[in-house]
Amino acid sequence: MDKHTIGRLARRISLRQLQVFESVARLLSYTRAAEELYLSQPTVSMQIKKLEDDIGLPLTEQVGKKISLTEAGAALYQSARDILGTLDRLEMQIDDQKGLHTGHLRLAVVSTANYFAPRLLGQFCQDYPGISVALEVTNRTHILERMSKNLDDLYLIGKPPKSSDLEFHPYLANPMVVVAPVDHRLAHKKAISITELADEHFIVRERGSGTRIAVEEKFSEAGVPLNVRMELGNNESIKQGITGGLGIAVLSLHTLTSGDMNELTILDVKGLPISWQWYIGHPRGKRLSVVASTFIDYMYEHGQKMLPENVIDGTLNVLIKK
Repeated sequence: MDKHTIGRLARRISLRQLQVFESVARLLSYTRAAEELYLSQPTVSMQIKKLEDDIGLPLTEQVGKKISLTEAGAALYQSARDILGTLDRLEMQIDDQKGLHTGHLRLAVVSTANYFAPRLLGQFCQDYPGISVALEVTNRTHILERMSKNLDDLYLIGKPPKSSDLEFHPYLANPMVVVAPVDHRLAHKKAISITELADEHFIVRERGSGTRIAVEEKFSEAGVPLNVRMELGNNESIKQGITGGLGIAVLSLHTLTSGDMNELTILDVKGLPISWQWYIGHPRGKRLSVVASTFIDYMYEHGQKMLPENVIDGTLNVLIKK
């Protein structure tokens, strides 16, 4: 492009159009982009159409229900990310100069952490009312995708991948236990071996889930096949499946409440709970804002208080005895 073309585009393309296009290009979905931006789908489509008219080239193409970027769309996506990233860095510098009177925090956590992360964020916002927050709760695979695109300030994950491009630190223990219906045949047996679970039907999280990885590693170490009957995408559905007699499961102790234990029980399996760990981190070299740095300190100082009671007061043995 010559300088006259650049000048023309700069005058005609708005930052809002770039934000809308970046979302569509990243998600490859007009519907999901509209949901993310709190816009209607026709508004998103109209913004993209106007952007294509201003540039003079199509930016997306659709075959069936699948959207892909054209060559011009891919080039604009990279430019949009560069421009919006520069603005984000500028906003961070301004927020740093203002201190903690204002600012924004983007946090992405694995679904198991949803049992305490919102409470922690709520308390943080009460203590720092000028801070706005965005919380993304998703599975490990999507966390890694978001991390690769540098979409958030901080990430809370069960098992970060081994990479020199990432910086993660241990945060909280996340013990995992075998959960069964309260009337299960092994409910009152002590020191159950993993071998005794070989014929049990298991309900598991989707592939790539941190919980699924932990379970598969434990059974592999014991040389016992994991008899998977069903995959479910969230812990609440798994608990309902256990109650309904579909099988047993390995769940984080954080997901269990005293109400759950009216219908569920924790099996006393040798070698369990599985010692799992949450980690907090970000891409290495990422410049953290004052808000993000303060929130990390806040997590370590107050996170323990936000855990479910059965994790805080060590009632695992009590629950097992039930």
